[in-house]
Amino acid sequence: MTSSRIRLWLGFSLLSLSLVAGVLASGIWAARREADLQAQAIRRVIEVHKLALRGSVDRYSYLPFTVAQHPQVIDVLRASRANLALARANAYLQDINRHAGSLSLYVMDAQGQTLASSNWDSRDSFVGENYANRPYFIDALAGRQGRFYGVGKTTGEPGLFISAPVRDAGQVIGVVTVKISLQQIQDTWAQSADPVMLSDARGVLFLGSEPSWRYRAIRAVSDKDRHWLREHDVYGRVRDFPVLPWRVQPAEDHEGYLLTSQINGRSRVFLALDEPLPELGWTLTVTKDYASVMAARNRTWALASLGAALVVVIGLNWRLQARRFSEQRQARRELELRVQERTHELAEANAFRQAMEDSLPVGMRARDLDGRIIYVNPALCELTGYSAQELIGQLPPYPYWHPDEMEKHWAATEATLSGRTMANEVELRIRHRDGHDVYTMVYTAPLIDASGRHSGWMSSMVDITDQRLAEARQRAYDEQLQHTQRLASVGEMASTLAHELNQPLMALSSFASAAKAFATQNEHGLLIDSLDEIATQARRAGDIVHRLRSFVRQRTAGTERCDLNACIDNVLVLLKAEVRHHRAQIRLHLAPDLPEVQGDRVLLEQVLLNLILNSLQAMEGLPRARRVIDITTRHQAEGIRVSIRDHGPGMEAQAAQRVFEPFFTTKAEGLGLGLNICRTIIESHGGRLAFEPAPDEGITFYFDLPLRP
Repeated sequence: MTSSRIRLWLGFSLLSLSLVAGVLASGIWAARREADLQAQAIRRVIEVHKLALRGSVDRYSYLPFTVAQHPQVIDVLRASRANLALARANAYLQDINRHAGSLSLYVMDAQGQTLASSNWDSRDSFVGENYANRPYFIDALAGRQGRFYGVGKTTGEPGLFISAPVRDAGQVIGVVTVKISLQQIQDTWAQSADPVMLSDARGVLFLGSEPSWRYRAIRAVSDKDRHWLREHDVYGRVRDFPVLPWRVQPAEDHEGYLLTSQINGRSRVFLALDEPLPELGWTLTVTKDYASVMAARNRTWALASLGAALVVVIGLNWRLQARRFSEQRQARRELELRVQERTHELAEANAFRQAMEDSLPVGMRARDLDGRIIYVNPALCELTGYSAQELIGQLPPYPYWHPDEMEKHWAATEATLSGRTMANEVELRIRHRDGHDVYTMVYTAPLIDASGRHSGWMSSMVDITDQRLAEARQRAYDEQLQHTQRLASVGEMASTLAHELNQPLMALSSFASAAKAFATQNEHGLLIDSLDEIATQARRAGDIVHRLRSFVRQRTAGTERCDLNACIDNVLVLLKAEVRHHRAQIRLHLAPDLPEVQGDRVLLEQVLLNLILNSLQAMEGLPRARRVIDITTRHQAEGIRVSIRDHGPGMEAQAAQRVFEPFFTTKAEGLGLGLNICRTIIESHGGRLAFEPAPDEGITFYFDLPLRP
């Protein structure tokens, strides 16, 4: 064999080995890339499921704590089995449970005995049942919030139990528990093509898309854990927790692990990722079929093998053909390779773009320069209720425009098409095809083609309906809470206000008797004087009642220009009797020519009244000479500051740290909402409420309000 042939075969062998290595390496790379994409997709799915789980839990977390504050719940624990208290508590719990949409809501005494329940009149009533061995009861009895998922001892239905302690005079006297269903999440997971599951801290899988895996363990359950599960009847009649027949392997070069199991009689391999939920004590596991990774590897091997074969054929052909045609064949081969690569890149780019647009939760709409719709994505079709075929080609007005906001839609469209706004955002209300309203935020930007020419407009539509509804509910809640505090403040002044009204009423009676006597004596001058006094006293009583009605009215007058010095005078008139009752002295240090602020007068007066009342109550029991309140107003660079200082004993450090917390109070009959509401009102005006110890004695509460045009 000649040296040229040896070199030829050696070169051919090296080429073959290189091609084989390249084919193997490309398959491994493709599998790794597909696995990474799967892991990223699983991470996105995990975030969605985490939001759903936490949303279901957070939606009801407040309920046991709120119900535990209700007087009827406290009464039934005090009165134990008094029929009237039980009936009222059962009716209250039934009404709250119906409005909240939970499975059940019930109250237990300190021994775990259920006294009242929302299902008191049903066949599976909890009344009379004892749940002292349940972890949620044990946690709440210890003063903590309890969270526990398990099978109901009475109904046999699984659910999430959230509990809170009921306190009376600082002592835990019972427990309130709400049971909620996670069936909706279970049903959603059941529609998933790949298994999704939730396991507890002991490794028992209790919720998932694969029914045959439920109440089985992902690892061997220790004797201690098995004893705990049985002792607390966590999963009802299920007493043993066999290990799932899984085969788990660590994943190489990518996140997660490989899980092999039999499903519907067929062996399947999944890529699985675990996500701990420490606040719930659970672990969320999401999987994705690993077959697509193998398919990507095999597909790449096939393509690479074809490419390698093509290279070998071309190489052999090149050796067999005459040298004079070598340059031409080389150029043709390179051209073919470039075409293949470019075609593959374009196909991948188009597939990636289409997948990205279809997966976006934001509605996308493209229009030409005439306003004609030329593209919509699935999210916009879902947002409006119209299909892509119905929308593409439409000119304004579009079918989803809301009839009550046609002018606003036209104005936004004309501004965009005329080019007056190159990138804008506008909130628009649209009408879904089924008739319900959808609030959207629309962002628009110019659409530039490949040649750099402006060819139209691209808009994204974000559904903000839930945000708007939540804001409306929050406003209503804040308004009701503020009204409740005003009523509570008037209640604290009830006796002194009654005394204040009694004076003009007694005067009215005296002057009326005198007028009657003067009338019989024909003393017309004295009669007229007596009638004038009667009118004066009537106006005085009416003024007191009018101020009370203005202060406690449900809805305020809204934002207006307010003179804070005048607001202080109005509040002091309302508190005149209360100040006299406490034998206190008010010292005013009001800045003259104080600028007006923009705000709600009734709410600002509520803050002033609450702070002055707190100062009066703080000085109870002190010598009369120390019962002095200093009220100061001053104009400073940041705006207006109002300070209210008492000369009381001050505030303990522990109380000072919690003074603005809701439901925290140092008063025996207080609600613990006053200062929290005051701070909310001041912050809603763009200001700040704070306090500081006075230099010698007492404490000073002050708030700053900005000056707005």
